[in-house]
Amino acid sequence: TIIAFVGSVFSPYYARARKRGGADPLAHCALNVALYGDGKRWACTERGREGTRRDVALSTFSIGPSSLCWDGNALTIHIDELSVPLPRRIRGSVRVYPEALFDATFALDADRQHRWSPLAPCARVEVNLSHPQLRWAGAGYLDSNHGDAPLEGAFRHWHWMRAGIKTGSAVLYDGERRDGSEFSLAMRFDRRGKIEQFSPPPMQPLPSTLWRIARSARADRTFAPVVSKTLEDTPFYARSLISTRLQGEPTTAVHESLSLQRFSAGWVQMLLPFRMPRVRR
Repeated sequence: TIIAFVGSVFSPYYARARKRGGADPLAHCALNVALYGDGKRWACTERGREGTRRDVALSTFSIGPSSLCWDGNALTIHIDELSVPLPRRIRGSVRVYPEALFDATFALDADRQHRWSPLAPCARVEVNLSHPQLRWAGAGYLDSNHGDAPLEGAFRHWHWMRAGIKTGSAVLYDGERRDGSEFSLAMRFDRRGKIEQFSPPPMQPLPSTLWRIARSARADRTFAPVVSKTLEDTPFYARSLISTRLQGEPTTAVHESLSLQRFSAGWVQMLLPFRMPRVRR
């Protein structure tokens, strides 16, 4: 999993800068890289403005020694990061080839301050890493979340999952806002660029994580979803693989649960720098 942060939403440094006023998002960028299985590693080093570069002509954005470049056919991510807490190198490239590009944006709140864009829900991915030595190709997914205000000020929690289906992929997005209202999105994306909304199946509980983060997922009424593997278990966030069934089709989904109330706790904020070190460049 790779996330490029511009104005890192989970950064304690960015949060402090916002409180002082006039925070610069480009002064708080990071490339989060998470590898699972053999050679498991995790990196999320925040860079200052001196460590970020944008080349509009070449459609390239650099974050420290790493970069993302769009050439019109594929997104190439060059990775050169150091993992934490054990300092091990993550180096190589990942190429994302969209099967279709989607020009659609969905508001997650009434004021449209927080928006989600499914850029390439159906994609092919090629991974070629030298550190650790890892090479594979398979199905992938690319999206974007962007906003104009802190997440913790708008939401209490949310659950998100993406599942591969025969025609392409399905994404289900559910959450509770700070005012107590809820949002729910259920969409199918095919490989030719078609979006179709569908009625979401019932929400069903999943076992909580070791950090007691509540998890739940949607599945057909006659099927109980199962956590196949917990990939990330943190005080405020969990990423899992789940087995579920959507509209009669069995599938494996990548599932995420985020608690913004837990994220806002003072003791969690104190822990974040150990997972998100900051350097100027």
